[in-house]
Amino acid sequence: MKKLVILALVLGFLTGMDVIPFAPCSNLAFAQEDISKHPSCIYCGMDREKFAHSRVYVEYDDGSALGTCSIHCAAVDMAVHIDKAPVNIRVGDYNTKQLIDAETALWTIGGNKPGVMTQRAKWAFGNKESAEACLKENGGKIVGFEEAMAAVYEDMYKDTKMIREKRKEMRMNKK
Repeated sequence: MKKLVILALVLGFLTGMDVIPFAPCSNLAFAQEDISKHPSCIYCGMDREKFAHSRVYVEYDDGSALGTCSIHCAAVDMAVHIDKAPVNIRVGDYNTKQLIDAETALWTIGGNKPGVMTQRAKWAFGNKESAEACLKENGGKIVGFEEAMAAVYEDMYKDTKMIREKRKEMRMNKK
C-alpha cells in the first residue's frame, strides 16, 4: 500500500497533477498558469513573470480574473470596477515568488528599497520570519492587508504622478 501511495505521488508530481492541495508543486503550477494567462499588467504593461515577487491575481464575484504587476495596479482595477467584489486576492511572496493569500499575508510597507509602481514599497510575505528579515534589512513596518491597501490608496496620487513623469522622461530620451 505504501508503494502505491508513493507511486501515485510521484506520477502526480511528474504529470503536474494536484495530488496534494497547497503543496509547493501545486502552487508553482498555478503560478505558471497565472502568468501564462496574464503575462503582462493591463495597466502598465510590465512583465508579470519578471515581477513575480510583487504580482497580484484577483478573482471577482462575476467570475472574471485579473493579473497585475503590483498591489498598486490591482488597487487601480478595484477602484475602477467598484461594482465587482474581489472574492480571492493572491500576491507573490517577495522571497518565494509563489502566490499566497493577500489577506492573510504579512506585509511590509516603507523602508529604503523602492517598490513596484510606488515610492513606498509594499511587499507580501507568507511567514513572519521573512517579513521580519526584510524589515531588518530595509526598514519600514509590518502590517496586515487592510493597512497595506490603505497605504496604496493613500499613495495613489503621488505614485501616479511619479509614473507619469518617468514615462515622459523615457519618451523624451527615445527622441
